[in-house]
Amino acid sequence: MKHQFTVLYEMRHYLLLWLTQMISGLGSAMTAYALVIWSYTQEGSALRTALLMVCSYAPYVVMSLFAGAVSDRWDKKRTMLVCDALAAASTLCVLLLLKTDTLKIRHLYAVNAVTGLMNTVQQPASEVMTTLLLPKKYYQKVGGLRYFSSSLSSVLTPVLATALLAFGGMDIVFAVDLGSFVLAFLVLLFAIPVPGQKLPAGDRESFFRTVSGGLRYLRQEKGILHLMLFLAAINLTASMYQAAFPAMLLSRPRGGTTALGIMNTVTGVTMLAGSILASLLKTPKSRVKAIWYCLMLSMSTENFLLAFGRTLPVWCAGAFLGWISIPLMNANLDAVYRSRIPRELQGRVFAARNSFQFFTIPLGYFLGGFAVDRLFEPLMALQSGDSFLNRCFGTGKGSGAAFFFAVIGVLGMLTCLFFRRDKHIHRLEA
Repeated sequence: MKHQFTVLYEMRHYLLLWLTQMISGLGSAMTAYALVIWSYTQEGSALRTALLMVCSYAPYVVMSLFAGAVSDRWDKKRTMLVCDALAAASTLCVLLLLKTDTLKIRHLYAVNAVTGLMNTVQQPASEVMTTLLLPKKYYQKVGGLRYFSSSLSSVLTPVLATALLAFGGMDIVFAVDLGSFVLAFLVLLFAIPVPGQKLPAGDRESFFRTVSGGLRYLRQEKGILHLMLFLAAINLTASMYQAAFPAMLLSRPRGGTTALGIMNTVTGVTMLAGSILASLLKTPKSRVKAIWYCLMLSMSTENFLLAFGRTLPVWCAGAFLGWISIPLMNANLDAVYRSRIPRELQGRVFAARNSFQFFTIPLGYFLGGFAVDRLFEPLMALQSGDSFLNRCFGTGKGSGAAFFFAVIGVLGMLTCLFFRRDKHIHRLEA
């Protein structure tokens, strides 16, 4: 018991920050969930809906190198406060457009781009703050906690968003979002002391040399670079999955908004269980192998059950198998990054990671939406009643998305096999 109190005391500032940011993230997730349903209802297009995420991630990828330099040179706490405030202002703009009945999907594209830009600057600052607030021995616990909050948000978002929409419409969803922002903002402003990390005058670099610092580090540390490229390839498959997922669930005969909500809840509960497991497990003998096995399990199960399954229980089984190992993978990935990258370089290296590891996400969302709308759905519409593809993936709208899941399942497995024996990644165990 004394040991547990010691752990809580040493982690107290991080835990307070984590809790309030989790609540704020839940509010933002409910708004995003409601707006995705709104946009798909308005447009009926997987591509147009997927472009929402393209607009969110494009600034994240393009501007990340500069954001890392800003993060390493500016005060981390002030950076987070400013970014949170501007993101909240963009949410307020959406509410005003909705209230005046002038909200269009193009407005959401613009707002998502602004929010994505704010996340671009805030994320490396938040990563460095976590490192500054915690002793190294808690890094794996932090990885589990971070994905605990993510999974809890996945569980509660569809349930709470649906309940709030039924109770008070979009107004109450936006009110909860903005209220959670105020709570997180005030706690960060008044209750979280962040250790300073100012560079001595002799160590200051020019801005553009600071920008290139993350790239210089990655040229030397090829293991970290290749690990990021592995995750970039996985993110391509994962983002294509995310683009096709609502299109299939909302279109299938046994799907709809209820099925989408249930699937998101199952995914969240599964990640919640996985994150608790990641927090409790001891450090594996090989973090690199743990990352690979977790990703291989995910890629080789859910996509195929979504592709060939016709009922909600089968889809839910796929969600469990696909997501149970992801928190453990992320916890080990986070620990590898934090333990290998020097603290004074983490802001710019994490920012470079955002460019290398996440540049495939907007590409994947676009390709996924395009493939479903323009290739796979038209292809399935041309099939005769008893064709091989119809027997495998069903008929009607949504069958093309199911076919697409089988394709990306194969792609994900091939990606894992390709990086399985990368010698640079394995050297990270040294």
